Amino acid sequence: MKPVNYTHLDALNLRLSHERARLAAATSDRERTVRAAWIAQTEREIAGERAFLGLTDDLPAVDDDELLAELLA
Repeated sequence: MKPVNYTHLDALNLRLSHERARLAAATSDRERTVRAAWIAQTEREIAGERAFLGLTDDLPAVDDDELLAELLA
């Protein structure tokens, strides 16, 4: 079986991080609007890439006490 290649997902996540930093540093309303749209588009691309790779966000529900017990076991 061929290993899964996460290169594109990694690049999308890096782009999202950079765009969020640029949005935080934006100086005009127009720039903020454009960057917010780019961020939304990148988030949709990441969701699509995760679906393509078969990645899910299904994590088991664990409360703090259970997590601490597991860590101390």
